[in-house]
Amino acid sequence: MPNPHTATQTGLRLPNEKNQYEVTEDELPVHCPLAGTSLWNSHPQVYIAFDSHGWGKCPYCGAEYQLKA
Repeated sequence: MPNPHTATQTGLRLPNEKNQYEVTEDELPVHCPLAGTSLWNSHPQVYIAFDSHGWGKCPYCGAEYQLKA
């Protein structure tokens, strides 16, 4: 059953439509799926942990996140 809060909204991103994302420090903390994504057909929201090289990966969908300076 669609989430009544996002199922009828327009302009939302498709969940997991890309496999790699670049994010900035201004966007921290980062969670997957990203804000503005239709949530009714995606995995549970999880916060992304970044390593010392600024790289993180979603444990659910495998999307990769790169923190750019």
